[in-house]
Amino acid sequence: MKKVFVSGAFSVIHAGHLQFLRDARALGDYLIVSYPSEKLLWSLYGRKSVLHDEDKAAVLAALDVVDEVVLSTDEEVEVSFRSVFERVRPDVLAVTTDDRYMEAKRALCQQLGAEFVVLPKTAPSDTQMTSSTDLLNRAKAPAHVPLRVDFAGGWLDVPANARAGEYIVNCAISPTVSLCDWEYRQGAGLGGSGGWSVLNGWDPVHSELQLGVGWQDPAVIAETGACVWKSGPRPVLDFKNTGAFLTGRMAVFDTCIRHDTPGLASLPRNLDAIARAGRVARLGVQQQDVTALAVAVQMSYRAQLEEGMQPLAEVGRSLAHKYCGGGHGGYAVYLYETQEDRAAALELCEALYPVEPYCRTFGRDEPVPWEPKFLARMRRSRQQV
Repeated sequence: MKKVFVSGAFSVIHAGHLQFLRDARALGDYLIVSYPSEKLLWSLYGRKSVLHDEDKAAVLAALDVVDEVVLSTDEEVEVSFRSVFERVRPDVLAVTTDDRYMEAKRALCQQLGAEFVVLPKTAPSDTQMTSSTDLLNRAKAPAHVPLRVDFAGGWLDVPANARAGEYIVNCAISPTVSLCDWEYRQGAGLGGSGGWSVLNGWDPVHSELQLGVGWQDPAVIAETGACVWKSGPRPVLDFKNTGAFLTGRMAVFDTCIRHDTPGLASLPRNLDAIARAGRVARLGVQQQDVTALAVAVQMSYRAQLEEGMQPLAEVGRSLAHKYCGGGHGGYAVYLYETQEDRAAALELCEALYPVEPYCRTFGRDEPVPWEPKFLARMRRSRQQV
């Protein structure tokens, strides 16, 4: 009988594990699976197992390809299963191509006369390659997130444009979105790709930088509130507040034109003017003064017009407005001096929607739905385009 031995943390057992165990079992007649105890997993690797030892053993033993389950007990980072390996004397030790301690395990096989086999990591048919880390990140991801409006400093979060001493100013907004409830139009300029990354448990900053754009979207969506960020290659928060001074004073206007931020990243733009607007916006948030913030928004808007964006319509008695995100389409943010001014504007324009500052408190993950009349308005608008 040819015995095959494998080891792993198996913190969350998933389809990738099943495929690895099937591939290992095909190398012989009897498969032994070893895993470190919860205590050992923590002390050696600083990792917490989702499954208790007893649950893990029961799940592994129930798999038809597994013949025996054993516990690793050695306080040895590279080969925590050394004692049990020496006891059961398997014919084959199988590992995957990304095994961190491959050489130490190869040496153990040479010492005991066992065959050492490196298996490629493959996913079962019709499934995506995944990992325990992927699943844990997805489990920890919020069910609902805000999107965001940006007031000033946009493009200074792109690492190539970073300027020491300058700022990016933005605010998380509700209504919130989820993986199955997303009423905003696609290509909106409200940080949707960043929100999607956060909801899926991906590394959202890395995901955005891979697209060739900046990090401000996932940064403010994860942080929430009205935020001032330091320009640089990675997000560093200068300060924030709840954004309560903006309650009842913000709205977004749907231009009905889809935009593509990555496609706009290389356009020439006036970064000096953008930086000046960022400094003024920082003061507006610091003083919690919507009028001062509006000055920065208008400065940003002038820079957008210089870039070739089409002028936005005046909607009611707005203090200021600008395209969100990369612009040239998507939604535009409008600021109003009073709640009454915004309410009047909402009655005037079917393409205008109220949004509110969103600041998560005490880690609560609660949806903020659309008001029914504005949800109905948005759905009508989406059907027309």
